[in-house]
Amino acid sequence: MADTKGAYTPLDPPPSYEAAATPPQSTNGALSKPPPLRAPLPLDLPALNALRGKRVILASASPRRKQLLAQIGLTKLEVIPSTVPEAFSKSLSAFEYALRTATQKAMTVYQAELDNPALGDPALVIAADTIVVSISGQIMEKPRSEVEHIAMLKTLRDGGTHKVFTAVAVMAPLESAKDPGYAMESTVEETTIFFDKSVTDELILSYVRTREGADKAGGYGIQGVGALLVEKIDGSFDNVVGLPLRPTLLLIEKVFDQHDDDSEDEYGLGGE
Repeated sequence: MADTKGAYTPLDPPPSYEAAATPPQSTNGALSKPPPLRAPLPLDLPALNALRGKRVILASASPRRKQLLAQIGLTKLEVIPSTVPEAFSKSLSAFEYALRTATQKAMTVYQAELDNPALGDPALVIAADTIVVSISGQIMEKPRSEVEHIAMLKTLRDGGTHKVFTAVAVMAPLESAKDPGYAMESTVEETTIFFDKSVTDELILSYVRTREGADKAGGYGIQGVGALLVEKIDGSFDNVVGLPLRPTLLLIEKVFDQHDDDSEDEYGLGGE
């Protein structure tokens, strides 16, 4: 029997480069004002195409993660943050702490949304957890006060380098009732950040009072004004923002590979 795995209907062909680059004309032939920048067309990939029109849940309230997922075409996300407290021991390694937290978020939201009478089961749940770890190994949470925020950034500056870990967990239901009934894949990405040691206390105070970093682990946002504090990074930029896109896409493809394999097994299409 022909291999049906990965079969999908491709999207319509994209416009020509000439059409995309030609400035629009007004009705009288004169150039009209420049249009707003056009968003890129969605990626034409089997796993992403299979999700179009289905329930895709982001188990996080982070607007930055939502924006990053929109870049690969996942624009119609349901945002359902996990409400379970993140109560794992800080004695765990940073890798294990982030991974357990992301996995717990994904599992909690997935189980809560199964058999949803109004919307049906989720086709995919994506969860992530980002932590900042100082050079001494301290996990840096979100600052709870201005005093703590200033001290946190001074610690990161004086330490010179620190690490950002983001764990991502992706879940999708399987067609059959095969235990455990879902596919889950996860990963943890690591990026090293080099703070600029010439950053002054005055700059730190001024940055803290912008409140940009008030809702961020480590107390700064590298994608915003917080970039002024950073000299360079070693690793993925979007990992520091809160979601490593390339690894996340690979996880989505992996869970859908399992979904396809499960469908073939259920209907007797699998190999020996």
